[in-house]
Amino acid sequence: MIRDSLPFVVADGNAMVDFGGDDGSERMHLLLVNTCQLAFDEPGVIRVETSVALSDRARRRALHRAGFRLEGVARDRWITAEGRDDQAWYARLRDDPAEGREAFTAVMNTVTARKRVISHLLLTDEDGRVCILETTFKPDFELPGGILEVGESPRVGLVREVEEELGHTVSVGRLLVVDWLAPYLGWEDAVELIFDGREMPPASVHLLQADLREIRAVHWLPPGDAAATMAPFARGRLLAALEAREAGRTLYLEAGERIS
Repeated sequence: MIRDSLPFVVADGNAMVDFGGDDGSERMHLLLVNTCQLAFDEPGVIRVETSVALSDRARRRALHRAGFRLEGVARDRWITAEGRDDQAWYARLRDDPAEGREAFTAVMNTVTARKRVISHLLLTDEDGRVCILETTFKPDFELPGGILEVGESPRVGLVREVEEELGHTVSVGRLLVVDWLAPYLGWEDAVELIFDGREMPPASVHLLQADLREIRAVHWLPPGDAAATMAPFARGRLLAALEAREAGRTLYLEAGERIS
């Protein structure tokens, strides 16, 4: 028997849809559209939700076409004939657009890759020494800066990070380095930017004070000594940033290795 909609149960304004069955992939989109219409015909329903195996591309594609947004992934939660799989949770709210450009971009914003962006600052003193930070949470040292917040520009986020770490508002110059960071120690991949903080006047060096929460101490070291305190990939970024400053260029790296 060919069905026209999927079974669902309503509780607390949520319609939980059972997206199982052996329906052909060409009918999945229609089933979801019809099910949403039936669920939202009930005045108290504000969201329709369901879950599928993360590896089930056909069902996930149908959910995307029907305007469902990915809300989370439960690791190893789903049991399939092949073994355990991650469980992808999807939902569509009553007011969500179901078709058109806005619907498409809203859905794709939840399922495409989101990379962390990290901004760091190359600061030197009149003797060419590099400002390098000793942190409280890892053995290797870092340049001033850190991870951006959602919706924050790289320059604004860098100024905020330095203010939080060192209690001082810095001037951010031009972009020196763009580096793609490979996955590392549980982190997913990311993009790091290093901006030029220029040479800091001698009278201002003392203004940089460690917050003693994330930053244990501020050091001013010759470039070679500063690089020796850093992880290998971070070391490559520092040396590239110094080269880019000298040459008036912006360099692209991957995992700390120069590409162009």
